[in-house]
Amino acid sequence: QVQLVESGGGLVQAGGSLRLSCAASGRDSSRYAMAWFLQAPGKEREFVAAITWTGRSTYYADSTEGRFTCSRDNAKNTVFLQMNSLRPEDTAVYYCAGDLWGLGSRRINEYDYWGQGTQVTVSS
Repeated sequence: QVQLVESGGGLVQAGGSLRLSCAASGRDSSRYAMAWFLQAPGKEREFVAAITWTGRSTYYADSTEGRFTCSRDNAKNTVFLQMNSLRPEDTAVYYCAGDLWGLGSRRINEYDYWGQGTQVTVSS
């Protein structure tokens, strides 16, 4: 089992940047494919980005590719989401999720472990 804790959310103006972190703890925490999902008020949770447990492959939603970068530091058991050129429509709670030995799926039900979420608010 792995525990996930997100941090780094906040309020930023449109065009600004934020860096989210997800610290993982527990057995085999570096062996999890990790993903970021967002959930805006009244909407379903949706895929943002994912990274394989090796860090060699990353995957992005069409709306975030080119603006967001997902990376990981397995020595520190931490995954990052660098978000640039933020837009008001990026406003949501951002969750990290883990899938043991996963391949970086975009499917929400592939992920067994979830953090508590961190709020990102982008003002226009």
